Amino acid sequence: MDERMTWEEIQERYPDKWVGLIQVEYEEDNTASIKSAVVKYADKPKGELTRLMLAGEVISRYTTPDDLFQMGMVGRR
Repeated sequence: MDERMTWEEIQERYPDKWVGLIQVEYEEDNTASIKSAVVKYADKPKGELTRLMLAGEVISRYTTPDDLFQMGMVGRR
């Protein structure tokens, strides 16, 4: 899992999963939007990825499109 992919490619390859990302490149116009990254983990539960994120090892994201509900949170816009 050392291939750089766009966020759209990550969502397509790992649908409805929590992923741990490294080497994250953000969109220039919106620092919260991921342009591309390398998937380090696609097989760990959310809790473990959260711990790894707090430790600064990965960025954790869920691959459901941004405009859908996730864990009780409303997507942007």
